[in-house]
Amino acid sequence: MIQSGAPPDRLTFPFVLKACARLSDVPTSQTIHTRVFKAGLFSDVFVATALMDVYIKHGLAGDAEKLFDRMTERDVAAWNVMIAGLFESGSIDRVFSHFRRMRLDGIMPDSLTIINLTRLGAWKRSLCLAKVFHCLGIHIGVGDDVSVLNTWVAAYAKCEDLNSAESVFSEISMEARSIVSWNSMMAGYAYLGRSEQVVRLFRLMSQKGVRPDLSTIISLLSAFNQAEVLFEGMIVHGLVFKAGFELDVSVINTLISLYSKCGDVEAARYCFDNMSERTHVSWTALIHGYARRGDIEETMSLFSAMEAAGEKPDAVTVVAVLSACSQTGSLKLGRLMNGYAIANGFGENVVVLNALIDMYAKCGCIGEARRLFNSMTDKTVVSWTTMISGHALNGDVEEALDVFSQMVESNLKPNHVTFLSVLQACTHGGFLDRGWSYFKMMTRVYQIKPRLEHHACMVDLLGRRGRVKEALEFILSMPFKPDAGVWGALLGACIIHKETDVGEYAANRLFELDPQAAVSYVSIANIYASKKRWEGVAKIRAMMKLKGAKKFPGKSIVQIDGKGHSFTVEDRNHADGLQIYEVLDGLALQLKEQGDEINLECSLGI
Repeated sequence: MIQSGAPPDRLTFPFVLKACARLSDVPTSQTIHTRVFKAGLFSDVFVATALMDVYIKHGLAGDAEKLFDRMTERDVAAWNVMIAGLFESGSIDRVFSHFRRMRLDGIMPDSLTIINLTRLGAWKRSLCLAKVFHCLGIHIGVGDDVSVLNTWVAAYAKCEDLNSAESVFSEISMEARSIVSWNSMMAGYAYLGRSEQVVRLFRLMSQKGVRPDLSTIISLLSAFNQAEVLFEGMIVHGLVFKAGFELDVSVINTLISLYSKCGDVEAARYCFDNMSERTHVSWTALIHGYARRGDIEETMSLFSAMEAAGEKPDAVTVVAVLSACSQTGSLKLGRLMNGYAIANGFGENVVVLNALIDMYAKCGCIGEARRLFNSMTDKTVVSWTTMISGHALNGDVEEALDVFSQMVESNLKPNHVTFLSVLQACTHGGFLDRGWSYFKMMTRVYQIKPRLEHHACMVDLLGRRGRVKEALEFILSMPFKPDAGVWGALLGACIIHKETDVGEYAANRLFELDPQAAVSYVSIANIYASKKRWEGVAKIRAMMKLKGAKKFPGKSIVQIDGKGHSFTVEDRNHADGLQIYEVLDGLALQLKEQGDEINLECSLGI
């Protein structure tokens, strides 16, 4: 066009700039910028806005803001581009200041403004902001815009207010619902782990003749992240092939993540090995799978292979490796990862610092964990919660509760995980009255509804103090159905305090939930044995045989020079077994000579 002598006008430049943005071509964008000035068109708001947008898409928000400040005329589109650019660049506070300037300039926000501001509320996980921008959207008359409604659905879900998300979704008529509407609601359910609702909504969507797209498939796959729903996840895997998305990298990455989270690392590895193209997300998802399984050697092997393949690990990858170090007590490797994080620019990353605190605490270095925590300039709820949990895990119960008090004094609102850590600390310390106080504080002060795991902590706390019957009454008054964790806590207390009747009741409830769980049979058999009721022990053995329940031996892993050594009950096949058990026998003999008694749990051989 230029070579033919035809001069570009105000309609030409925005299209060319949009092409530059799609190609991430900064030099050409700057050349077009020069031509805009030569053509005398920078004062045109349409062209200037397109220039701002291309710089923002190149990640040059500062250059975009300079252009914005030099504009003599700004319409709502220009303000929207600037607000979106500041949000994408992470300049959150300046988003609000620009919005205030926009209103002072007399510019009325439109649907896109509300979408950008609502996305900000969702990013901050601020239910208050989501509601404020919801009200503002209704006030300015964009409450019927489907794109705005879809954004509100997604925002409420991310703020964990499913009732509001469902309410907004129901306001969209069946005819007006786009695939984005369905995906937003499904993604919300998936985000909160509501797999049943995701499947129900997908079926309804299919009945209405709406064809799933890539986002639908990813939301479906994301919903299945626990071992109990692995089979359903495999069914969706089949749907991936049927819908023709089996070669899409993001779908395969989600499948790797699904199988990893469900504990089927072999299936995750199969998906990974058959990929024609891998991203750093592919590597990180598989590393996460081995880390969850506690396979530190394969985790580190993949981490090295990832770097060798030219894929640079990010903060999420580092956190996954630190998770493996935490699970296996690999302090030496954890320290190496600490050095790696600092050397690669993650030393100030809050998520990485939280993972390091967790690693040091779980490896027994609570002092190192506390030093890191105290050095943090920007502590999040996760930071405080991790420190509380770390102190509780290391037996520093009073210190854990003191950290919680400091958190409250800092005006940071605790979440349900924080309270779970606090209740676990009370359980470790046997602080029943304080446990009740914190349990009531959740609802009365912070309006947090106690979940099943909080109730399980209170059952455990009551049981440890010997108030077994009171614990049973508490279970029966719970607003939801008790799971194996709740009944298991009660059964454990019955074993300690030799409460046969309540123990039998708890064991029977566990049998109903999982007839093949050996721990229930073994626990009730131990109660019978402690009361010398051998006929009961024989009965339990027969039940185990009938139900096909198998007791798997306990297993420990010890890290020596970065290599994991696995030990199983009654397994003496280790290469250094003779030396190991010779030392153990010597220690046992020393204890006997010193007059100490070794308390051995009775082994029933079942």
